[in-house]
Amino acid sequence: MIRYILQDKKFITILLIINLFGTIYGYYWYGWQLEMTPPIFIPFVPDSPTASLFFTVFLLFFLVGRNIPYIEALAITSLFKYGIWAVVMNLLTLYVDGYLHPSGYMLMASHLGMAIQGLLYAPFYKIKLKHLALASIVVLHNDIIDYVFGHMPMYGSLLSYSNEIGYFTFWLSIFTIGITYWLTIYQRQKN
Repeated sequence: MIRYILQDKKFITILLIINLFGTIYGYYWYGWQLEMTPPIFIPFVPDSPTASLFFTVFLLFFLVGRNIPYIEALAITSLFKYGIWAVVMNLLTLYVDGYLHPSGYMLMASHLGMAIQGLLYAPFYKIKLKHLALASIVVLHNDIIDYVFGHMPMYGSLLSYSNEIGYFTFWLSIFTIGITYWLTIYQRQKN
């Protein structure tokens, strides 16, 4: 049943539109941070909108029956990683501040949706080890840009925890790479 829904052209079109508008809003949301970012680091700052952009491109090609494995690998790894990351950071903000702005709850819901949708489409990806290798380099490189060069998404009250968040993010990246491998390459080899 779920497989049928995920392949339904109307459902894919709706998901594509939602992700497209989410991507546009995400880049808008990062606008203030991008303004103060040196140009060389700009591609690495808007993590979540770039993840949803990869997924939007995947959906566009999936709608017409084509696979693009490098984009698929970038989509699943970045959607899951940044989806989970944003949920954890908003929960941490709630814990540290004792309060979370309503937009934080919206961010948690939308980012959890990002993580879930990336995983749900795993059976349809045509990812091989070389595609996952590139995606792994991208997500780990992004961790270096974020936590070595200091361009992680800004969460005001969490800035004093950037070392711990960087450590958590590195291991989230490793877990993401592992779950991507398991859901795509391993599952296909097993069958």
